[in-house]
Amino acid sequence: MCNVAAVILSAGKGKRMKSDISKQYMLFDNKPIIYYTIKAFIESRVDRIILVTGKEDIEYVRRDILNKYGFDDSVSLVEGGRERFDSAFNGVKAAEGSDYVLIHDGARPCIMPEDINDIIEHVKENGASVMGVPVKDTIKILNSANEVVDTPDRNTLWQIQTPQAFEWGVIYNAYNKMYEYGDKSITDDSMVVEKYSEKKVKIIAGKYSNIKVTTPEDMGLLEQFLKK
Repeated sequence: MCNVAAVILSAGKGKRMKSDISKQYMLFDNKPIIYYTIKAFIESRVDRIILVTGKEDIEYVRRDILNKYGFDDSVSLVEGGRERFDSAFNGVKAAEGSDYVLIHDGARPCIMPEDINDIIEHVKENGASVMGVPVKDTIKILNSANEVVDTPDRNTLWQIQTPQAFEWGVIYNAYNKMYEYGDKSITDDSMVVEKYSEKKVKIIAGKYSNIKVTTPEDMGLLEQFLKK
C-alpha cells in the first residue's frame, strides 16, 4: 500500500497583500486562511501532512491553529527556509519514507478533497503530476522595451496551480541536483523536476476556483468560492 505525504507551504510573507499579517494567517469568516487548506487535506486520502512555516511563526501556528482547531494529531510542523524552494525541500526531506509527496501552497484554501484524491491517483500512474487550468487570455511575449516579439498559441498554454505531486525519490533527487548547480531561478516544484530529472511532468485539469490568495483583490474571490 502506497504512503502519500502532503507538504503545505506556509512560510511566505506575501508582500503583495500589503498587510502586516502573512496572507495565509489572515482571517476569513473568523478563521485563518490556512485553516481551510489544512482541512481539505485532512479530509482527503493523504496519509500525513507536513506544514512548513517560518521559524518565528511556529509557536503561533502550533497554539492558535493546530491546537485550537484540533489539528495536532494530523499535522507535523517543519521550519521553512529563506526562499520558497528552500521551504519546499525542507518539507520533502521531512516526508522521507513516503512513496509520493504532494506540495501545495498554503494560500490556496479553495482546493477540494476530491481534487487532492484525483491528483494522488494520477501521480501513482505518472510519477509526476501537476494541477493546472488552460489560460483564458491571449499571452504576449515582450522584449526589454515592452515591444511584442511573439504571441504563443493559447491552446498550448496552461496556468499552473498546486498541488504538484511526485514520486518522493524523483522530487528529492531533483532538488539535490538543483542545489548542486546552485540554481536559484526555480519558481515551482515542477520546474525542478523538468530541469533536473528525466521524468516527464503531466498536467491534470484543476479548477479556476483554486486561486492563490496574493493581492487584496483576491479576498473578494475567496469569499465567492469558499462560500460555495
